[in-house]
Parts: sequence; structure tokens; C-alpha cells
Amino acid sequence: MKYTNKVSATAAGIKRRALLRGGALAAVASPALVGKALAAGEVTWRVQAHWPKASASFTDSLETMSAILAERTDGAFKLELLGEGEFAKGPDIFNLVSKGVVPMGTLAASYFEDQATVANFVYGMPGTFREAWEFSHALKNLGLEALLNEELAPKGVMLKPEKVLPVEMTASKKIESAADFQGLKIRSAGAMMDFLTAAGAAPQYIAGAELYQALSSGVVDGAHWGAAVGAKSMSLWEVCKYHYKPVLAQTTDSYLFNLKALEDLSDDLRSALMDTIETRFFLRTAEYQHEEALAIADGVANQNLEVLTLPDEVLEMLAQASGEILESEGQRSEMAGKAADIYRNLMADLGYV
Repeated sequence: MKYTNKVSATAAGIKRRALLRGGALAAVASPALVGKALAAGEVTWRVQAHWPKASASFTDSLETMSAILAERTDGAFKLELLGEGEFAKGPDIFNLVSKGVVPMGTLAASYFEDQATVANFVYGMPGTFREAWEFSHALKNLGLEALLNEELAPKGVMLKPEKVLPVEMTASKKIESAADFQGLKIRSAGAMMDFLTAAGAAPQYIAGAELYQALSSGVVDGAHWGAAVGAKSMSLWEVCKYHYKPVLAQTTDSYLFNLKALEDLSDDLRSALMDTIETRFFLRTAEYQHEEALAIADGVANQNLEVLTLPDEVLEMLAQASGEILESEGQRSEMAGKAADIYRNLMADLGYV
């Protein structure tokens, strides 16, 4: 189905309230609007990514989106892309953007769970949704994204999910029992750390740029960096030959914007940016599922990868942990309670609970 979008003439002057609603998106920039942008002068934004430049998402997500935006504005809007650590690493990007040091960044919403009670729900709660479309529906149609942006507005930022992607674990050790899982050192982040801890593992956060070294030196025994695509692009399978299913969670990568910087853009450039981001979310989510299948096949054929299923006793512990985490996160605030209800209601409709 072709993505289309209609707005009224009054929607052209999108300001903070319209941006936060997220429902009214402007159409693709027309030649007349591009002409206005060029007349006003080119705009260049620095974008601090949480992805190392070696990551597939830096190229396939961020660089692709930047190229599309430049093309549709005839070069009037350019993005200067910074790999992880050039200004800041993942957990520091929220403050960097909220203070206006850079107008835009990429991150996982779990990195700022201390700033917003709905953040982990938008990142993705472990052990809940099983398919990408389910989480996309919850974000865009059932209101998760809007809830988070209502909470973030007083902090001067707005989040837009970049894609939905699966989370699967890669490890250097074979896991054949609950005992093998006990104390396993796994690179993780956000609510996923609580999830893995509850099942007996010993998760810890490690920045993406440091992950390969941490795995190769034995600082950690395994990691999740997305699933197969992330593991392959970060060369994790060179040191971790066991890739585990099923999906631990459907999660998101996201863009974070400084609201003042958005408001300072001309109407046409702001419209082009928001429309590009929104359209790419659906395209990239679907593309990523295809890439997952190709990555797994390549790992098995060319890298001696073994694709295994976590033992039933580990899956049972993870399932119990999932319900406990959803309940705990939902109690953090009234907004978090609404987010938890979105999860529960959709999961009930799908027959998962």
C-alpha cells in the first residue's frame, strides 16, 4: 500500500503542539517549497549517532535517510553524521540533544529511562510482542509514541522511532541448561537488563564501540546488538559462534530532536524532515526483517555460526520475568500505566495472555 499523507493549509506552520501530536505530517517538499528553502540558505545539522560507523544501521538507516532528505530538498538540508563517541556515547546523547549542543541524535529510548517513565515501553518491553508489525501498531496507532513525546516535551526534545528490530542474543558459550545461563555476562541495556537478571544472567552495559574488544577479551560472554544484522555488522560472530532464538523482544532504534531546533527550521524543511523520518520508519522496518534472514543464512554458511534455541527452563524464567517487569514499569507513573495497558490490551487481542 502506497504511503500517502494529507494536511490542511493551516498545518503548514507546524509548531510544538503539532509536532508532538505526530499525526499531521506535511507532504513531500514541492519544487516551490524547495525554492523557498534555497532562497533562505542551506541548513546543515550535526547528528550524533549511538551507532559506530561500522554498524549496519549507521549506513543503511542514517546515511540512507540523510541522502533522501538532501535529495528531496535539492541539497538545502544536509546532515553531518557523527559516529558513536565523536561527541558523545549512547547514554549521553539525550543530554547533548536536550541542551541543543547538537539538534539531532540517534539512540535507544532505554538510554534515557531515568528521564521519562514511558521510555522503556517505546524501546520495547522484553517477552511481549513477537512480530515487528505488532510493535509498529502499538507505537503509531495505539499511542505509545505520543505518550512518550507528551512526557518529553517539557525537556525540550521529541522522539521519532527509526525502525522496529528484533533482539536476539549471541554468545561465546553454549547454553544447554538453566545452570549454563546462570551468571552469564551479557552486554545489555534498559529493561532488558532486568529481564536477563531475573532469569539468572549477569548483564552489563558496554558501549557499542567497545563491544568487540569486551567479547574477545572475555569481559562479557555474549551480547545483544539488535539481532543477526547487528551481530554480523559488528563482527560479533567472529568471537561468538552461538546465536540464540527465539526473539527476546521487538525493540526500536530512534531519532531524538531538539524541539527549538525543529521550530527554527523553515516550514518546508521541517515538513521534509518529518515526512522522510515517518516514511522511512515503515520502509526500514520491513527491510530489516529481510536483512535478518539474509544475515543468519550468511553466518551459518560462511562463519560457522550455530543457531540454537534457548532451553525451555530458561524460556520459562524469561516469561515469568516479562510479566513482572511489565507490571513494575507500569507503576512508575500514570503515563507509564497507560503504556502498560497498551501492551496488555494488544497482547490479549493477539491471544498472548
